[in-house]
Amino acid sequence: MRPAPLPVRDGLGPARVRLHGGPVLAELTARFGEPARAKVLTGEVVDADGVAVDDATVLPAGSSVYLYRDLPEEVPVPFEIPVLHRDADIVVVDKPHFLATMPRGRHVAQTALVRLRVQLDLPELSPAHRLDRLTAGVLLFTTRRELRGAYQTLFARGVVHKTYLARAAVDPACALPRVVRSRIVKRRGHLQAVSEPGAPNAETLVELVSPDGVYRLTPGTGRTHQLRLHMASLGLPIYGDPLYPSVIDVPVDDFSTPLQLLAQRIAFDDPISGARREFVSCRRLPQEFCGGGDG
Repeated sequence: MRPAPLPVRDGLGPARVRLHGGPVLAELTARFGEPARAKVLTGEVVDADGVAVDDATVLPAGSSVYLYRDLPEEVPVPFEIPVLHRDADIVVVDKPHFLATMPRGRHVAQTALVRLRVQLDLPELSPAHRLDRLTAGVLLFTTRRELRGAYQTLFARGVVHKTYLARAAVDPACALPRVVRSRIVKRRGHLQAVSEPGAPNAETLVELVSPDGVYRLTPGTGRTHQLRLHMASLGLPIYGDPLYPSVIDVPVDDFSTPLQLLAQRIAFDDPISGARREFVSCRRLPQEFCGGGDG
């Protein structure tokens, strides 16, 4: 896909709108209301070549226009994002709980991606993988658009070794270590993922590493909510989990009970240099925060 014709602004790229075809002003007004109409009339909407559209512009079906979105009010996430490592190609951070990796739904400016683009002045910063909003720990970004695919492919192929720590109750009757396998399905519009009959598509090694209930979780796959669902399936839901085994309504501004799940370590062979890379979180369970700085 060709780059957007508008630059990143305040950590966010422009929104891209694919058109049905015809007069642009009428279509955007019908779809998005008066705010979109006002943006066209003030020259804030551009076509794929960066040329501002106006009240006379007509574009064919399949064309795209670009504009900056109006951001909703968001509750600030009151935690810093320590930098574990930074070089010309990648940035590795220790993401706090409650901060989404990238914009989605009601979380836009208060995401790791947007905050780091502004903080580090890196407008092309992009995540090579994702962590759930409630999960803390090691998160890797690429610094330039042309590098993104090489690092994302490592995670997609499952060749990045990932280790998590979690805190949960201890059940002497639950034999550990064990490998939990199941078929996990996450449907759009549903908060929870579910395990269904069928060939397994998710695998997690679960080990108890401390008698007070600290577990090491080593995923063999990367399904949405896999670790949380697998721990709950053992009768050992992770402390602070508002989704498993049952949904708990938590106010968006309540930061008092973090999910006790930490992406502790990632290791991989760098696709650019070939060097072995390993990054480890400085956080502990229960949640503690450390100071930042370049690694």
